[in-house]
Amino acid sequence: MSVFVARQAILNRNQNVVAYELLFRDSPENCFPGVSDGQATARLIMENQLNLGTRHITSGKKALINIGPESLKLDLCEFLPCKDVVIELLETIEPTDDTYELCRKLFHSNYKLALDDFVYSPQWERFLKLVNLIKFDIRLTPLDEIPLVVNKLKKHKNIKLLAEKIETDEEYKLARQMGFDYFQGYYFARPAMIEQKDIHYNYGLVIAIYSEVMKPDPDVKVITGLFELDAALAYKLLRLLNSGVFPLQSQISSLKQALVYLGQARLKKFVSLIVTAHTARTKPIELMQMCVIRARFCELIASKVAKQVQGEAFLTGLFSLLDAILDKPMDLLVDKLPFPDEIKVALTGEKNDLYYILETVKAYETGSWWALEKAVSLINLDSAFLPKLYKQAVKWADSYKDNI
Repeated sequence: MSVFVARQAILNRNQNVVAYELLFRDSPENCFPGVSDGQATARLIMENQLNLGTRHITSGKKALINIGPESLKLDLCEFLPCKDVVIELLETIEPTDDTYELCRKLFHSNYKLALDDFVYSPQWERFLKLVNLIKFDIRLTPLDEIPLVVNKLKKHKNIKLLAEKIETDEEYKLARQMGFDYFQGYYFARPAMIEQKDIHYNYGLVIAIYSEVMKPDPDVKVITGLFELDAALAYKLLRLLNSGVFPLQSQISSLKQALVYLGQARLKKFVSLIVTAHTARTKPIELMQMCVIRARFCELIASKVAKQVQGEAFLTGLFSLLDAILDKPMDLLVDKLPFPDEIKVALTGEKNDLYYILETVKAYETGSWWALEKAVSLINLDSAFLPKLYKQAVKWADSYKDNI
């Protein structure tokens, strides 16, 4: 499949290109799509850093990567090698105590930090010792309005200044005269589109891996087996280990060794990165949580009425919202999953034990008591058991969130 990214040159006072800002795109149209900052950054990482790497796009120069409030909280910077990137903190980030602690963590992890579209306020003062670059959007704050702020910032020897959205020779000369170190804008270069090929992976398997890694005591053998079912997921995993983010002490000779080396905490973040990248803005992470609740609820009901299919009931519940998450027909999706036929037919609406268990769960969720009584009669279960089983399912699913 084709993936897209735009890059815009950043020049020094000698008009030499020293870095590129990377801008997420999801089509050949050179404009930002309507996605959250978290999804944009996650997809940029998945489709570029964990593809051929940012240095491939920037011709070996530094890459400025936009990080918004959601991306900062999700620790997405952890998937970017500090030696290759500058973390560009977007203007939507507030100078709160929490933000300061997250920035301080990045600073002590050797990341270079930049403040985008900077407008000075005293609340940003303590951040200045952590920052290497400050960008001024001269369309928002014209050059003739900021000389006092520029002079104040020039006293910080660790900080360089960048004037962006320069469109004329006059603006460039004025910014240079004011002491700006770097320049960016249409006067020098428009964002250039870059199209690359990336590899498709099975999102259904991502959900199965998500379900396992979020358990308090995940089984590395199960996780390894799931990664082995999809060459694209295995490739992304190995690219992560070889991307310069983590120092490798030895060569990786198996997927199990790769997973053990990555560790449980990083693996959780990696799977969450994939989920974030491919969960649309209108399909929040809560939908994934609902899948996990359904999975456990179906499994618990099966333990009462059909013990021989508990495992199959779990998978039926887990994948019952896959069509809603991916906006694709369920029959098309299950055809690409390594499931036994009884799970596939239940998910596509054919009646069997798993179908009736799932229908019971759906009726309970919607509070449709007439439908619920009809559903439980078909599996020979007293509906009085359901509130207790549902409470157990929610508690179990919450333990996933607590272990992220």
